[in-house]
Amino acid sequence: MVDEAAIRLRYEALDPILDERGRRRFAAAEARTAGRGGLAALSHITGLARSTIGRGLAELRDATGQLPADRIRRPGGGRKKLTTTDATLLPDLQDLLEPATRGDPQAPLLWTSKSLRNLAAALQRLGHRIGHNVVADLLRELGYSLQSNRKTREGANHPDRDAQFGYINARVKAALAACQPAISVDTKKKELVGDFKNAGRELRRKGQPEPVRVHDFLIPELGRAVPYGVYDIASNAGWVSVGIDHDTASFAVNAIRRWWQGMGRARYPDASSLLITADCGGSNGARVRLWKRELQRLANELRLRITVCHLPPGTSKWNRVEHRLFSFITQNWRGKPLVSYQAIVQLIGATTTRTGLKIRCAIDNARYPAGVKVSDAEMAALNLTPHPFHGEWNYTIEPKPT
Repeated sequence: MVDEAAIRLRYEALDPILDERGRRRFAAAEARTAGRGGLAALSHITGLARSTIGRGLAELRDATGQLPADRIRRPGGGRKKLTTTDATLLPDLQDLLEPATRGDPQAPLLWTSKSLRNLAAALQRLGHRIGHNVVADLLRELGYSLQSNRKTREGANHPDRDAQFGYINARVKAALAACQPAISVDTKKKELVGDFKNAGRELRRKGQPEPVRVHDFLIPELGRAVPYGVYDIASNAGWVSVGIDHDTASFAVNAIRRWWQGMGRARYPDASSLLITADCGGSNGARVRLWKRELQRLANELRLRITVCHLPPGTSKWNRVEHRLFSFITQNWRGKPLVSYQAIVQLIGATTTRTGLKIRCAIDNARYPAGVKVSDAEMAALNLTPHPFHGEWNYTIEPKPT
């Protein structure tokens, strides 16, 4: 009599570690030991077909018919691959994956997500019998994987791009060697003020995330915060003016003025010049007339010779203020809703790094109307001298005689 309970216990203990050949031979050995009725009992216990257990018995009887160690079934066994029985399957799948290379706007899946189920459905419409799991296997064989976009294209590079970077670097080194201030300036991304979701995660009690609004719609009475940063290259210190109005050149220059009054003058009491490195666009762009007019006023007020060197177009990510100041501010306020201007000022001012970065921050409550025009006469009156090398990017503004 077959002791099915004992066999079942042994099988359940070994099943997790057995492969197909191991299950087949375990069932065959138990069936041979049980004697009459053993094959039927083992088929019932293990769920293996009687023919499969019979193959296991044959393998146990015929030592010369042993399979190689790297195989679990005879060559040619099992269902044939779909790619073998369906010769057009792979070409059709590749056509679906790369329709844009043919330039056909009517190609299937050109304008839809290439998910596994969409690909399987498209192949089924072409007459193939396939499911999304098999599509996943085929994609792995073809070398496909899920990938996000990668920012690598920067547009057309200016032929003097590297030369301009070398020019800026030389100017900065010369200013630092002469103990003159050199700063990097830019506007950080505008932020909605209020209980909105802020990217990143912050430690809180489990299951108690901070509640924020579902939709990011502007709260009119709070508006947007416009952080403008000034990074002092020599001292690893920064100033951030948080504006409540438009991001204009007047706002940008006033942020530089406030940096000088709050930090720069004390650090550089004997300064006679100021070097500014800035992006080529935005409120401090190389072609912004208001930027140059406001810098002339600042030079007159501070009695400093102001030199501006703009980064080449399309290279704003290399601006020092971006990765020496703004990146750490973003890390510090991750996961924290910017519920008020005061909260923004405190979060920015509390930002520090292991290298000793110090930041001061204040709100700029002034109003800066957009669309201010600067006439040709005002531009002609500026005491501005373009440099011999790319004067549209590099220029010096001298204070006018009093």
